[in-house]
Amino acid sequence: MGLTLAEKIISKHAGKEVHAGELVIANVDVCAVQDGTGPLTVQEFKKLGKEKLNNPERTILFIDHASPSPRKELSNTHTVLREFSKEYGAVLSDVGAGVCHQRLVETFVNPGEILVGADSHTCTSGALGAFATGMGSTDIAVAMALGKTWLKVPATFKIEVTGKFRAGICAKDLMLYLIGMIGADGATYKALEFCGDTIENMKMSERFTLANMAVEAGAKAGLFIADDKTKEFLKLRGREDKFSTLKPDEDAVYERIIKINAQDIPHTVSCPHTVDNTKSVEELKNVKVDQVFVGTCTNGRIEDLRIVAGILKGKRINPDVRMLICPASKDVYLQALDEELITIFVEANATILPPGCGPCVGVHAGTLADGEVCLATQNRNFQGRMGNTNGFIYLASPYVAAHTALKGYICAD
Repeated sequence: MGLTLAEKIISKHAGKEVHAGELVIANVDVCAVQDGTGPLTVQEFKKLGKEKLNNPERTILFIDHASPSPRKELSNTHTVLREFSKEYGAVLSDVGAGVCHQRLVETFVNPGEILVGADSHTCTSGALGAFATGMGSTDIAVAMALGKTWLKVPATFKIEVTGKFRAGICAKDLMLYLIGMIGADGATYKALEFCGDTIENMKMSERFTLANMAVEAGAKAGLFIADDKTKEFLKLRGREDKFSTLKPDEDAVYERIIKINAQDIPHTVSCPHTVDNTKSVEELKNVKVDQVFVGTCTNGRIEDLRIVAGILKGKRINPDVRMLICPASKDVYLQALDEELITIFVEANATILPPGCGPCVGVHAGTLADGEVCLATQNRNFQGRMGNTNGFIYLASPYVAAHTALKGYICAD
């Protein structure tokens, strides 16, 4: 019986062949926490009585969710992570460095590895051909101490996408379309394995978007075969020597196979208050917006900012709209400066935020007023996500976000 990509990676780390449904103990390559989950992880690690981390060079503490801190309570939690880093030799990614998931793919994770992180969108790194998954703070504390974790090997959904997107359609549209099709719990504790010529032709930035939102369908991981594009990405990041590839067997057993024709995908938007409440832009053209937010671990990469800049160049944002733009990392910010994208945004009257999660998590920088509507390129729109249960969040691609900011209502042209 052949193995899926998830089964192959986990088998390598468990030291034996494993199959969906088995409970296994597997070696872990990278552990990650952020400022929301990290303090509890630190507390639980210290309860274990371990004097050192199993692999401090690959234990990463990120300060990104409240970055910079908006109040003293959060500042104190940041201090916990900074002091732990100094005491145990863990790597600290401090204020302004960027969102943990973007930083992980830029610097820390390689194909064929297992990454566990105390954040649900840890699955972003699956685009590199790694098994990357979110876990609770206590589970991460144990992994940090022992270099191992236990998990149930997930069954896999094969997502086969073929053909070319229509003009202006993005990977974000594909993922929202898929989630609308199978539901926000349609792939609970499954691995999503993406394949097909559409996927093969995608840039790494687009693959990261798909992997990032795998959890929004309930999935344990989103996986891609590492290929020449993966190798080129690693080369640009100085890690070409870390390239390796695993492929699913021809006779791999999938729980479900979903085939999608890229030509069928419209500009897709998730409406309040669930990510699977999807509609086409054509159905939403009367929806007025107060705020447009471009950024996050889903769509805050340089390729996303280029799309937005190309649409905004020489124009002004609708006077009734606040537009916030947040690069996903310091490297993205620097590249946007070098390409003069920041100049385009500022001249269009957008507000630039420091690299990090920004308004997405609802802690600071862009909290909605009662009754306000935001169209965002983030990954979640549940009630209260942006800091106000009386706000309304629509999710869309950078392409739709830019056009919406110009017109003042949801649109794609």
